[in-house]
Amino acid sequence: MSKLAGDRERYARQMRFAPIGAAGQDRLKDARVLIVGVGALGSSLAEQMARAGAGEIRIVDRDFVEPSNLQRQSLFDEEDAREALPKAVAAAAKLRRINGGIRVTPEVADVTPRNADALLAGMDLALDGTDNAACRLAVSDACFRRGVPLIYGGVTGSAGSSAALVPGETACFRCLLGGEETAESDRNCETAGVIYPAVAFVAALQAAEALKWLTGNRDALRRSWLNADVWRFAVRESRMPAGQDGCPYCGAREAERRALERSLPLSAASGPDSGETRFRGSGADEGGGEAEGRLPMEATVLCGRETVQVATGLARSPREQEGILRASGCRVTAVNAFLARAVTPGGIRLTAFADGRVLVQGEADAQVAIGLCRRYLIGSADPERTDGRGTDRRISREEEGRDSHANDS
Repeated sequence: MSKLAGDRERYARQMRFAPIGAAGQDRLKDARVLIVGVGALGSSLAEQMARAGAGEIRIVDRDFVEPSNLQRQSLFDEEDAREALPKAVAAAAKLRRINGGIRVTPEVADVTPRNADALLAGMDLALDGTDNAACRLAVSDACFRRGVPLIYGGVTGSAGSSAALVPGETACFRCLLGGEETAESDRNCETAGVIYPAVAFVAALQAAEALKWLTGNRDALRRSWLNADVWRFAVRESRMPAGQDGCPYCGAREAERRALERSLPLSAASGPDSGETRFRGSGADEGGGEAEGRLPMEATVLCGRETVQVATGLARSPREQEGILRASGCRVTAVNAFLARAVTPGGIRLTAFADGRVLVQGEADAQVAIGLCRRYLIGSADPERTDGRGTDRRISREEEGRDSHANDS
């Protein structure tokens, strides 16, 4: 059987749906889709896009698979959790088994205003599978700069919402929900929980809008912000507003500015910072082994997870990270081609990625998390900062402040 005949058979039921047909399927084959976040929503979206036959799928996620993900994140299994595989890598492997005729590119990365444009380059559509406002704002800003539609989705508890954000037609995410502080809700999956039927419902809404856009059925696009609760079953829609005149992303001159930025290199087209709250600590202790002139470490408190992400700026292989962690007294629990995981003597879990990011789990204080990374991964530990039992003693903000000033001098 020829490849063309095989494709026709594979997608036969989808092609019999009149709005898609053979022409729409051909459009899908050439489509390039960015999926940001491969958690609950993102894994469902990625599977639906792969099964539908989207030609290229780029998936981006900063996290790794844990047992608590398996209740609602459909692409992962217990083996992925045991191996602590990055979600993007585990998802890509599953998608290639689902559909070997498409291209799947995993990116193990934290999406920020610094890299959002590059991750979006060449894509026809972006699907929102993330779980935090800072990332959504960075993606929305990049989408409206580059003229790429963004299909938003969010779920908490039994309720969720979805909308299509289209440059030149609708308001951007920043105008709809404000900056990071106003867009971030106290209710999230960690505090309010989440049930998988709500995830599946919202992902289906997003995937339907994606199929409309990618198959050329853009007049059928839903022009509303939809909220739904699958437990008490209630659905409410409100019309999507147009771009706001004063906004640099979706305002009246957005199309003109976007056309200009398309002609610039990506580095010159980066927009203002998303407003993500970051905490800076000293980049190096004297003699601590870091390269001279390295930028200070940055830490981001992840909402609702008692976890801090620290960007150390030190890219090392997982095997190197493993050796450093063992030498500093940590118990290594997992090592693969992408990361090393360990537990400190005080029970704090560290996950060190090859790109220099570290997830500090069991700690919600950014400055303490920076201190733990310096102690166990940078080689600038203060041995007196453990108690007599060898367990971590919490570093106060005042102590960290003194250290930072001393190190800066």
